[in-house]
Amino acid sequence: MSTTSLQRSDWPGTGTAAIAQSPAQDAQDAQGIGSRVLEVRGLDIEFRSHGRHVQAVSDVSFDVFGADRFVLLGPSGCGKSTLLKAIGGFVKPTRGEISLDGQAISGPGIDRMVVFQEFDQLAPWKTVLQNVMFPLRIAKGLSRRDARERALETLDKVGLSRFADAFPHTLSGGMKQRVAIARALAVRPRVLLMDEPFAALDALTRTRMQEELLRLWDDTRVTLLFVTHSIEEALIVGSRIVLLDGQPGRMRAELDAGTFALDDVASPEFRRATARIHELLFGEHTPLRNP
Repeated sequence: MSTTSLQRSDWPGTGTAAIAQSPAQDAQDAQGIGSRVLEVRGLDIEFRSHGRHVQAVSDVSFDVFGADRFVLLGPSGCGKSTLLKAIGGFVKPTRGEISLDGQAISGPGIDRMVVFQEFDQLAPWKTVLQNVMFPLRIAKGLSRRDARERALETLDKVGLSRFADAFPHTLSGGMKQRVAIARALAVRPRVLLMDEPFAALDALTRTRMQEELLRLWDDTRVTLLFVTHSIEEALIVGSRIVLLDGQPGRMRAELDAGTFALDDVASPEFRRATARIHELLFGEHTPLRNP
């Protein structure tokens, strides 16, 4: 599949002819990111329950490269979260293949850490520090001393070192999400999976969390796969965006997101990019849904 470039110079208008097409590898090279990390090929995901057959995802294929900020964008019900769970190893595809560094994914692994949108993903009986240390001790096998040192280092990166001894119920929603991100980053995963992690936050906190995530990415260069239904968030967080739509979810386009930042939200270029993606997703001239 070709990659549609959303670079600012490509935005004289909002019609299909107003933007250029370039291969995904060219977009990767232009951004200076690494080699192919994740491959999704011909993926179908179906669920069967009480005699019913529901197809959630149909014929999805894409590549994610090292240090990529790869966003799955689409409306509710298009299979974004289901696809992320399949990459995490929690849902088995009906057809197709998902591979990480050339090895087929057959189940969950410490190389793919997940941050969910729910605030209750932390163990309530453990302190902030203990929550971050837990996968380091259990899955990575670090000593208590080494796990504590790495956990404290990561908490410092997310600005929560002084809350290390606090329990989750004393934290705000944004702080809980920062702990969840710290826990995931501490194990140094190959891919960080984020399933609408800021969706339940208020607008001001959400903006701050987007800014902090980009700062953390700039520091760690972790490969990021991010699910959202917000066009604006996709343009800010992502370097590349896959548009999913329909029931079952299918790929509508793969986009180079350009270099938009939070300060660009009010700019004409950002508004044109938002309008173009909205047109690609919801334009009546290219329906995707089954008749």
